[in-house]
Amino acid sequence: MFPRSAFGHMMPFFQLSISLAKSGVKVSFISTSKNIQRLPKPPPNLSTLINFVEFQLPALENELLPEGAEATVDVTFDQIHAAATDFFGHPEFIVGEARERVRPSPESLTFLPEWVDFPSSLAYRGLETTGMFHGFYGSNASGTTDAERLHKIIQACKAVAVRSCLEYESQYLNLLEKITTKPVTPLGLLPPDQNQKGRDQITDESWINTFQWLDEQKAKIGCFCRVWKIDILVALRKPDWAADDVDALPSGFVERTRDRGVVSIGWAPQLEILGHPSIGGSLFHSGWGSVIKTLHFGHCLVVLPLIIDQPLNARILVDKGLTLEAERREDGSFTRDDIAKALRLGMVSEDGDKLRVRAREAAVIFKDRKLHQPYFDRFVD
Repeated sequence: MFPRSAFGHMMPFFQLSISLAKSGVKVSFISTSKNIQRLPKPPPNLSTLINFVEFQLPALENELLPEGAEATVDVTFDQIHAAATDFFGHPEFIVGEARERVRPSPESLTFLPEWVDFPSSLAYRGLETTGMFHGFYGSNASGTTDAERLHKIIQACKAVAVRSCLEYESQYLNLLEKITTKPVTPLGLLPPDQNQKGRDQITDESWINTFQWLDEQKAKIGCFCRVWKIDILVALRKPDWAADDVDALPSGFVERTRDRGVVSIGWAPQLEILGHPSIGGSLFHSGWGSVIKTLHFGHCLVVLPLIIDQPLNARILVDKGLTLEAERREDGSFTRDDIAKALRLGMVSEDGDKLRVRAREAAVIFKDRKLHQPYFDRFVD
């Protein structure tokens, strides 16, 4: 296992390592010393099957990487470059003249790819395109673009494994096999293990108080992110420009909203929050791991995609009637009224009934371990 140095990547790879070890497969998990120390400890009965291989990041000239930075959480946004998604098609379209023909400009990312031969909204919009185009195809400090790196990986690999299942996206999985010309193996969704660290093992006093607040709320009225009749729990990562947690919020915000919800800055026990009976929906960026966790509990989804594959995830979810995407302007801007409108529609309005029903129906698939285990067993074999 050699995940990208971002916890949105490392944790799924760690969970996959645990699943492989449970099947008797020995795993080498490769990352930096600091990142490995941040990961949870494997269960004692699996520790001999998971070998953590540490390496040191080299020092870079011109302060391209801040001292002590070993994961994306340690660096500012403009120092992060992301891998592409299957949206970018066959390897021959990723680099060279073929890429210049099909993807000549950021605007070219706003169209459904010519190789998607079924109805789909799979495309970027407006301001989303600029960062993705230049981040994927543009040069960076490594001397190798992300597009070139992905091209080499696909060309060199013997097969592609995807955390997904046919019940969710059979057309996209079949297309992926066609465009990569490699065997594609769905791993299943690897539903989160609800026997993992539970609420009773949380020692952070602020989160103990937060869960006590959740206990006092009516079932299914809270949104993991109070609009109208909705109480909220906001989990926020401190922005890089903020001097401290207080600086990250408008002056007096916590005091003004104290009777309406809870604001927490920093790490959040996501699985335990989403599993609480008072949570009925989630407003988030539509990262794939969070999609899996949220639909596992059948919650209403309201998404505000920001970067990389998040807009594409959002478009597929909307196509399937599983989420509501908050409205934004062409320049990517939005207002509090846009967010309030989306939350009201998704969480409490009659017009959102179908969305909430579909989310509950999706939970039947997303949380079914018996459905997903055969996928994983075939991968192990």
